Order: sequence, then structure tokens, then C-alpha cells
Amino acid sequence: MQLKGTITALITPFTKQKVDEQRLVHHIHDQLDQGVNGILLLGITGESCTLTPEEQERMIQLGKNEIAGKVPLIVGTDSNSTQKAIEKAQKAKELGANAILVVTPYFNKPTQEGIFRHFQAITQAVNIPLIVYNHPGRSIVAIEPATLLKIVELPNIIAIKDAAENLSQAGDFIYALKDKKPKIAIFSADDISTYTLMSLGADGVISAISNLIPAKMVALVNALLQKNFEKALEMHFELFPLLKAAFIETNPIPIKTAMNLCGMQMGEFRLPMCEMQAENLERLKQVLAAMQFIKN
Repeated sequence: MQLKGTITALITPFTKQKVDEQRLVHHIHDQLDQGVNGILLLGITGESCTLTPEEQERMIQLGKNEIAGKVPLIVGTDSNSTQKAIEKAQKAKELGANAILVVTPYFNKPTQEGIFRHFQAITQAVNIPLIVYNHPGRSIVAIEPATLLKIVELPNIIAIKDAAENLSQAGDFIYALKDKKPKIAIFSADDISTYTLMSLGADGVISAISNLIPAKMVALVNALLQKNFEKALEMHFELFPLLKAAFIETNPIPIKTAMNLCGMQMGEFRLPMCEMQAENLERLKQVLAAMQFIKN
């Protein structure tokens, strides 16, 4: 499997603290209709840590049924226990996921060798395409370039989702992989870095903001894939205020709030996620109004 383009990290709509399945199905179809290249369920943007195992399985089943092979269905199977990550990966495969997304184990703070062995154990236990998620902001430790080059030699590694805070290191990743493993796709994990990383050779974005504006993100990413950098830069600057505002608090709080403000009815949060602070909410409203997504 080769991935590229815009993959939406789907939010999870809640109503009365239950997953709103009807809204979830509607949201999946809206994403498909607007041309996204893949859908990620049970990612950080989907508040996956707050979902019960039963809810997670039900969401995978719904996703599989509604997507029906139109685009790849990717499922987050994160855990800071390697054995639990394996079990979640096995369940995702059993339920029909096309690929899994696995973040570096969080809180444990493993060494680089421990990180490598985590991914090695999963690939040995489950035969399913795997996207490696490097997110030091969430998992404390970063995957170093030398470790990444070992990981991509493992079977079934198909892509890297990179949220490295150091753009120089991201550039190192892209340079090393495009030279030695050109079939490994590289995705920006941060919407605001999409233009920069794709200009350096990345293949797309796994996006939170495309929950709200899928067609606009698809257009931006497609322009970059076509190397139309002038057009893409115009789109980037057009979206820039929203790209900034969507991360003024921890994802997915701003994007879910923005969708509710725009009438998309995605419901409440589950603790420990909660409503936005008043001053940040006002900033978000101002950006949405200025971009004519909502009225003052």
C-alpha cells in the first residue's frame, strides 16, 4: 500500500457522553464526498484515549462499512504497553482496517533501542501496514534519525507521520528516507507545517483541520503534490489564521469547537478534554468570522 495526499484524523462526535454514531457516519461521508485520500479513526484528534474498547471496536466496524474500500481506513492502535499495542493492532486487522498508526510509547520514556523493539515486536506479531508516528510533544521522546532508519527496515512499515518540533530533524528524515527508502511515505502531523514539509518532499498530511475544511486541505495538498508551489503558498497564507487558531489549545479542543460554531454539531468533549478558555474561544470566533465561516 502506498499512501499520499490528505488523510483526515477524524474527530469523535459525542452526545450525552456517548459516541454519536449517526453524526459519525455523516461526517465520514462528508469527508469522502470532499475528496480526502484516507481516514484515520481512533487517533489523538478522535479522543481515542477516552474511548472504551467496545466503543473503539464499534467505530472501526462503522468506518469499515461506511468507507467500503473507497479510501484506506487507518486505525490508531497506540499504547505505552507493547503487548497492548499488539492486541489493539490484531483487533484492528480483524475488523478490517487497511493500516494502523502507532505512536512512540508515551510516559514510559523508552530509549532509542526500546522504541525500535516496540515497533519490531508489533511488526512481528501482526501482518498489517504500519505508519510510524513520531510525536515527541505527546510521547516525551523523539525518534532519532538513526533509529528511524532501523525501523523502516522492518516489514510492513509504509509511512512516517512526523510531528517533530525540530524542522531540521524533519528535513533529515525526509532526506534520508527519500534517498534510501523512497517507497516510505512521509506525512506532516501538523497542519501548519504541511506547506513546509511537503516543499521538502513529504507526501501529504494527516490532518485535524480537514475535519472542518476537507476540500480546502485537499486543494492545498494536491497543489503541493503537483509542485505548484506558488499556488500552494497562496492557499497556505489564506488558511494561515485558521491553521494557527486551530492549535491555540490542545488538539482536538479548538477544531471540535470550531465545527460546533460552524453548525456541524460534533458535540461535547470527554474529560480530561474540556471546553475552551473564554479568551481563546473569542479568538477562534474572530478568526472564523473573518474567514466567513460564521457570522459575528
